[in-house]
Amino acid sequence: MSLRLLLPEEGVKELMTTWPDEPRVYQRDVAQLDHVVKLLDAYMETGCAPASEIAVVRAPNPSLNPLVFQTNGRTDPAKLRKLYESGHTVRLGNLQRVMPLMADISHGIQQETGYSNYVHAFITPSGEQGLRHHWDQQMAVIVQLEGVKRWQLWKPPVEAPMREFNESWRVWKPDYIPTWEAAGPDLEIHLEPGQSMLLPRGWVHNPAVLDTNERSVHLTFAIRERTPFWIAERLVQDAIKDPEFRRVILPEQLKDEALAHEVSAVREGIIRYFQQLDPAAVAGVLRDASLTELEYTT
Repeated sequence: MSLRLLLPEEGVKELMTTWPDEPRVYQRDVAQLDHVVKLLDAYMETGCAPASEIAVVRAPNPSLNPLVFQTNGRTDPAKLRKLYESGHTVRLGNLQRVMPLMADISHGIQQETGYSNYVHAFITPSGEQGLRHHWDQQMAVIVQLEGVKRWQLWKPPVEAPMREFNESWRVWKPDYIPTWEAAGPDLEIHLEPGQSMLLPRGWVHNPAVLDTNERSVHLTFAIRERTPFWIAERLVQDAIKDPEFRRVILPEQLKDEALAHEVSAVREGIIRYFQQLDPAAVAGVLRDASLTELEYTT
């Protein structure tokens, strides 16, 4: 199982070879994933979804306190159903941890791309909206399973958000939403069942269900891009094997000019360490890591 469950062949090729920086919409093979809707409904209705992986939200308010849909620390399906019927979107998070099918797909994507990933499901009642304007830190493949969702999209207001850097809530400006709404979206996409959308990191999105007669169910496959910073982290991480980087820096050396001297010494030490590395050997280690690192973050 791989990207070909989410995208047609041309979409897979474009993702693998160019990594688009603008949204793309594709028609996919609807027979491959649409049966997942029944699994998601059962997952929610039975209370089997771990409470820690559920978020419930209705625009314009933030997510609800998890205790609202729990009883004795567990998901209470009756409470969850009541919230959903009152107009709240239910997000079932990290399905790759608890649903074997999604675990297989997630693993397949990582084997194909070298990128770790996670899967969230969003179930939004008819005529309602869950999350409002925000941007994400990684490429997302949005797979529409049921209903139609309107996506208002704006070009990235920040450059290349990644992990906590340039995360929307950390750098948020009060005039963002008024400015975007006054100008109107750069793109508007009505995503239909059988379609998938590539949504590059940093693109502002404001999704909503306009149809008052049909709900929306979609899967978001968040794919964490590898960057040069990832390689740099791995290189520095392995420097601990060199005793020079394990020596004690004395308290007196953490002051003013002494600390500046230490910074200079460490910089020179890192340069020497990097120069003696075998790029081919490091590449082999990194390749193995790219296929196995899971990075369970949301």
